[in-house]
Parts: sequence; structure tokens; C-alpha cells
Amino acid sequence: MKEIQVQEITEMVARLSKEANFDLGQNELAALRRAAQAEISTVGKTVLKQIISNAEIASRDRIPLCQDTGYTVVFCEVGQEVHIAGGSLLEAVQEGVRRGYREGYLRKSIVQHPFSKRENTGDNTPAVIHTEIVPGDSLMITVCPKGGGSENMSRLAMLTPSVGLEGVKSFILKAVDEAGSNPCPPIILGIGIGGTAEKAMFIAKKSLLRELGQPNPDPETAELERDLLQKVNALGIGPQGMGGTQTCLAVHVETYASHIAMLPVAVNIQCHSARHKAAVL
Repeated sequence: MKEIQVQEITEMVARLSKEANFDLGQNELAALRRAAQAEISTVGKTVLKQIISNAEIASRDRIPLCQDTGYTVVFCEVGQEVHIAGGSLLEAVQEGVRRGYREGYLRKSIVQHPFSKRENTGDNTPAVIHTEIVPGDSLMITVCPKGGGSENMSRLAMLTPSVGLEGVKSFILKAVDEAGSNPCPPIILGIGIGGTAEKAMFIAKKSLLRELGQPNPDPETAELERDLLQKVNALGIGPQGMGGTQTCLAVHVETYASHIAMLPVAVNIQCHSARHKAAVL
């Protein structure tokens, strides 16, 4: 059994919190450059070039890609042969977020008593932590700062099976159309279909961690991704809602088995600043 000290976890989360906010991934940058080439709107093309320039400045000067440095969402894939020593895994992650946001001079955006006092916690915790037990003797941690503007556009529908595939598409396209410029397009669209309400929302968000534009391995689901991408870009929302053909960089759909009376569909929209960094202990 492999032993991992909580201090190692804290240090890794602190580092990933900063890197995720400073460095846009190469796949994301490449997708933005392709979008800038493909965009037919002059204004849209200009906006995309500014987004790319912003990412280059952030990485070079070690400053945030966006003033909204996000609600820190952390995915922990814990190998079943791993022993966490010296304390709590969850507290080690929270301490890593505190340290990373302090050291990186990142905006603290989390408030407690959300329906009343809304007092800022001052350190961007508590983070939202998802843990999964997986085979093996390693711990993989992915830190995903999620901006409030795009997260506010999340939608869940508990559809009935009778609506069929067209009903699923209609709900997704309506969600994107109503979101408009709010999630700072061009977006990446995470979709979860099946399971229960919370499972659909979880797989929709986790789908955003997939390599950008990598199709789902299931051919039918991959075809749905291609169709939705074409239909979303045909909405004409464009970069930052200024109009154009490049509203969406990629659609990632994940599915899960569902109850015979249910057809849950979750939409999680990621802004163009698709921030996530991962490391393995």
C-alpha cells in the first residue's frame, strides 16, 4: 500500500490552484486560434484575438486569466491501495486552496450564509471536492476554478423518456440560447444525460475535464456531440455575444444508465477560460 502525506497533497493543490488561474491549456489555446481563423465576423475575430492575447499575458506575467478566479472545484481520484497519512484528505485539499489563493493573490469569491449575511470567508474555501475510489496506488487531483458567470447558466431538466432525442436537443439548445453572452463565449458545453439529478449534474461538469474536442468513445454519443456543436454555433451568439459563428469550441457529452421513467439532462457551460490543472501523487 502506498502512503501519501497530507502535506504533499496541500502543496500540490496550492500549486495547481495558481497554475490553473495563470496558464490556459495548450489544447484550449489551439482551439481559440482555430476559432479566430474560422470566425467570419470581424468583431468576433477581434474579440478572439484579444482573448488569446490575454491568455499569453496571464501566463507570462503570472496573473489571473480572469478577475473571477472561480469557485474552486477539486476532483480527487483516490487509488484503493492508497493510504492518506498525517491527517484528513479533505482538509489537506482545503488548506491547499487557502494557500494557493493567498500566495497567488487570487480573488476570494466564496461567501457563507449564502441566503442572508453572505460573508466572504476570506480564503476561497470551502472548495467543492468530489472524491472517487479507483483501482491502483496513486492519487490524481484536478483543480478546476469555475467562474460564477458560466456556472450561473447551469441547467437541469428531469425529462420524461417520451420527449426522445429531439426533446433532449431542444432543452440543451434553449439553455445555450438563453445564456447568450453571460457565460463569456466561446464556450465549452458539458452535457450529462442519465442517472439521477445529482449524477447528471456531476457527469456534465466532469465532462469538461476531457481533452478539448476529444469525442466520446461511443459512436452514437459522438454523433450527438457533433450535431449539437453545429447547432449551437448556428445560433449566432458569437464571441462574447457579439455575433458570429464561433459560439462554442466543443461539446462534451457523458451518459449514465437511467431509470425507465426518467431522462435527466444536465447542462454545464464553461467559459472560454477553461481552467483546470491536474497532477498525480
